[in-house]
Amino acid sequence: MSQGYHFTLYTTVIGPNGWKVAIVLEELGLSYKSLYLDFSKNEQKSPEHLKYNPNGRIPTLIDHENNDFAIWESNAIILYLVDKYDTEHKFSVENFEERAQLLQWLFFQASGQGPYFGQAAHFVRYHPERIPSATERYQKEVLRVLGVLDGVLSKREWLVGNKLTVADISFITWVATYAHYYPFNRGVFFFRWNVSATTVLLKDYHGFDLEKDFPSVYKWHTKLLKREATSKVYNTLHALIKSGSAQK
Repeated sequence: MSQGYHFTLYTTVIGPNGWKVAIVLEELGLSYKSLYLDFSKNEQKSPEHLKYNPNGRIPTLIDHENNDFAIWESNAIILYLVDKYDTEHKFSVENFEERAQLLQWLFFQASGQGPYFGQAAHFVRYHPERIPSATERYQKEVLRVLGVLDGVLSKREWLVGNKLTVADISFITWVATYAHYYPFNRGVFFFRWNVSATTVLLKDYHGFDLEKDFPSVYKWHTKLLKREATSKVYNTLHALIKSGSAQK
């Protein structure tokens, strides 16, 4: 490990997916260096990054202790990390059926929560003109996803195996995303994880209140935010924002 760290994480300050990988790395006690790509300069499409990730998106992880093995897509990265390095199954499961359930939740996060929350954010905050039908469609999808989670978490503390796993961790940064608009470049959002994504995405939606409407999600998410690894990653994010790196 001539670099002095185990992994290189290609990520960005403003997107949620790289931060959830960082949380898993912290939980597993694995050393890494984050390279924050500036999307305003299209650095995610640079030859240096594309040689590892032909999709030109983030995050991308390079494992320097495994012949610089490269893996991309956030939940694929998370599975790689626990399959290879969580040998004691602190954040994963051994049972075949429980592993199937863990995959189920990771797929649901990637195909349900991420895209719908992202589209809601686009039409609520980014789109140059108001399209009420599109805004309402994706706000309803945010509510649907929260409803699925709340229904399950009302009967159990964690999603899989009666313990905290990467299935739970994968949801943190999307539930907790969004706070402020910054008037530089074309306008950028950053995370403030003590402010729920839903506070912004559903701000004007029929008196929505996460704690009241989805109490089990609120309780679960609050526990996740209080973890040491999550706090450490948030502090890194906060320092980057304070230094003016939030436009990246």
